[in-house]
Amino acid sequence: MIVFAKPSSGVPSRPSRSKTEQAAPLTATDSLAHIVIVGASLAGMQAAQMLRRGGYDRSLTIIGDEPHYPYDRPPLSKQYLAGSWDESKLRLRAAVDPDELGIDWRIGVPARALELSGSSVMMADGTSIPYDGLIIATGASARRLPGPDLEGVYVVRSLDDARALRDAFDAEPKRVAVIGAGFIGAEVAATARERGLEVTMIEAAKSPLGRVLDTAAGLAIADLHRSHGVDVRLGVGVHSLVSGEGAGAHTVAGVALADGTVVEADVVVVGIGVTPNTGWLEGSGLTIDDGVVCDETCLAAPGVVAAGDVARWPNVRFGEQLTRVEQWDNAVDQGAYVARRLLAEDEVAPFAPVPWFWSDQYDRKIQLAGMPTSSAEVVHGSMAEQRFVQIYGRPDRDELVGALAWNRPRQAVQARQLIEQRATMAEARETLGG
Repeated sequence: MIVFAKPSSGVPSRPSRSKTEQAAPLTATDSLAHIVIVGASLAGMQAAQMLRRGGYDRSLTIIGDEPHYPYDRPPLSKQYLAGSWDESKLRLRAAVDPDELGIDWRIGVPARALELSGSSVMMADGTSIPYDGLIIATGASARRLPGPDLEGVYVVRSLDDARALRDAFDAEPKRVAVIGAGFIGAEVAATARERGLEVTMIEAAKSPLGRVLDTAAGLAIADLHRSHGVDVRLGVGVHSLVSGEGAGAHTVAGVALADGTVVEADVVVVGIGVTPNTGWLEGSGLTIDDGVVCDETCLAAPGVVAAGDVARWPNVRFGEQLTRVEQWDNAVDQGAYVARRLLAEDEVAPFAPVPWFWSDQYDRKIQLAGMPTSSAEVVHGSMAEQRFVQIYGRPDRDELVGALAWNRPRQAVQARQLIEQRATMAEARETLGG
């Protein structure tokens, strides 16, 4: 998911530099004797790896609110939920041996507050952890529907979430309702269908992935699911969840829609987006606005950087608009980048990647590069055959800024390279249209 927001004031600007300059050796200064990473996440783990690989040999602490060492989230809605992967395959490689990187792990206890002036993190257990440098990588939490908690209602964000939903699928429910047709909702729906379950996917917008893709591309995803037997309901919101009667009064029995219809369901999966985990930062002095607001080098305050789903910064490659990117690839790159940024003594190049995302649904690999716009054009294949490449241009000048590829991995890689090279739309048509 790519989330756009209006730029805020007070974000300084720096000139762009090359990737070679970004990859300069790390410098461990005496003023950074202890670095704290809040978030035992993919971004947090990448930052820790980069610090150690770059020669940082001082004290390093990772704080995580879950009772698990860092793990991979994309398989939760796919291989793990399908039952083809066990939990051992989810563990991030660098976290297989938690002692290997010489990290002081503080997992299972969340951070409660940040004292910016005192350079310390307050923990929920009452302890305080001082720092010289701070990396915020707390990610995001799944949004939930308002109303009472009912048994049989699930989200998919954490390992514990996916474990509970997989157990529910193993019980072979008669009907599954998925609320939200974003990437998570669509992947869960596809996995449920491949497990032989009856699935209804409900989306309030006119097409799936309406916040990311154009309407035509979104409707192609709807058609893909319909072709696999999913009952897709578009353009209708959820009024409320329906509970059972008698002994089942606290158990979900269906979803009441805004059009007056009711979708019966034994299991309901809510996939309506996420909220950045910034509650613990309220009152800290950092700028919080749909994430931790940073400058173009991911700096949120002196000695404080942010990475992953929680970070919001201006990607200068695409203009000065503040961006928060909920993607695996971004967490990897940004986590490594902020490690270098935190230790940099000199000015560094802005973090200006080409966002990259993929989703496996049924036998289709859907890959998205860059930032889609309303200017969309199919240049290879067709949506009808569900094998195509679509490109997106900038309205203010002739430049490729995004590309969507369905079962066209070679063109997806080419498209990403073209966006990095700031290719024109004509160049994109020539390269990708063959």
